[in-house]
This record gives sequence, structure tokens and C-alpha cells, in this order.
Amino acid sequence: MARKKQTIEEESLNRNWQEGELIKTFHLRPLVDISELMKDWLQVETPVFDVVEQGIFDKSLRKAIKDLKGWAEEDLKMKFISPILDLGYMLQDDKIISYFDKIIWADVEGIRLTVKSDFMLAEGVMNIHGEPYFHFQEYKPNKKPTGDSMAQLLEAFLIGQTKNSRAIPMYGVEIVGAIWRFIVMEGKEYCVSKPFIATEKDDLLKIIAILRKFRHILETRLLV
Repeated sequence: MARKKQTIEEESLNRNWQEGELIKTFHLRPLVDISELMKDWLQVETPVFDVVEQGIFDKSLRKAIKDLKGWAEEDLKMKFISPILDLGYMLQDDKIISYFDKIIWADVEGIRLTVKSDFMLAEGVMNIHGEPYFHFQEYKPNKKPTGDSMAQLLEAFLIGQTKNSRAIPMYGVEIVGAIWRFIVMEGKEYCVSKPFIATEKDDLLKIIAILRKFRHILETRLLV
């Protein structure tokens, strides 16, 4: 039986870019000093929880401290990241649509980029996402991670910039096990935050506050 010919998107999805390759190919500039956008995003206050939210927070933190190191990717997504996204006001409601494991692609400067975005917020209807893309997230478990998560996030940013009809900043998160790093890209420059450790209470509170701050940025700046 003849092998099915791969589409251009499937072939580009199989391309495992490294962060350095993307920097060289697309002339990206990782910033050494923290950018003004990042400073603004990280300037947050401790979140206030209601009784239900406090219960979710306490349960998620206990579960992560006890078991996170042994989780595979799906465990990490379902048992920890999903409730934290909910506490961060990042899941779908009447104003935004959230998508998990969506394959997105675009021709960026003549090169076809395709990536499976672990999580993103976008305009859309039901399961059909449109543009613009506002937030991307890439995450890997501690055990046997595959691929360069930062490179995958930068690919998603480049695709989002190309698909977007307006030149807005791209915001995202890279998660490797318990380590969360926030990323902002504007034009060719991108800034990476210090790491936050999600199994430490104060850091997890900060993570949730930063996610909620992004929701504010989304509604007051990016959607305007």
C-alpha cells in the first residue's frame, strides 16, 4: 500500500525547531533586560479568593507538592494546569474562547510554521478558532519531555503575529514541570521572566495573579 503523502502542514509540524534556530532564521532578539511590557505584566497584588476558589487552590497545591514530579503530560494538564487556569480567569466564558491542543500554522517570511498549541485564547465560534491569537502556552512534564517548549511557544507567537490583523504583543507561558516562565514578544523582541515554582505557595499565588493580570490586559488593551 502506497504511503499517504503528507501535507505541507503535517511536514512542518514534524519539524522540531530549536530556539536558536528560530532566532537565527527569523532574526529574533531575546532581551537581556526586562521589558516595560513584562514589568507591567508582573506588577500584581496577591489574588483574593472566595471560599470555593480557596478550596481549589489548597487542593491543587497539595496535589502538586505530593505528585507533580511523577506526572506525565496529560496528568500535568488535567490535575494541575487546568484548575490553575480557571483560578486565573483564563478559561472560556462569554467573552473569550479557550482552545486546547489546536494545530495552528502560517507562512512566516516564506517558511511554513506549524505547531500544536497546548492552550490559547482566540476569537472563534465553538470549536473553530479564528484570529487574532492572544495567549499561548506550552508545557512539558518533568518525565521525558519532548521538544523544545520555548521554541514551540515562539513558533506560536510568529504564527499569531502573521495571522493577526493588528500589531499587538504576544503573551504566553512556558511550563516545564513545576517551573513557570512568562514570555512577551513584540515585533522581533521577546522577554522571558524569572522562573516561578508552582509547588511553592507564594509563587503559585503570584502565577495566578499574573494570569489574572493578563485577563485585564486582554480586555482593556488587546480587545479594544
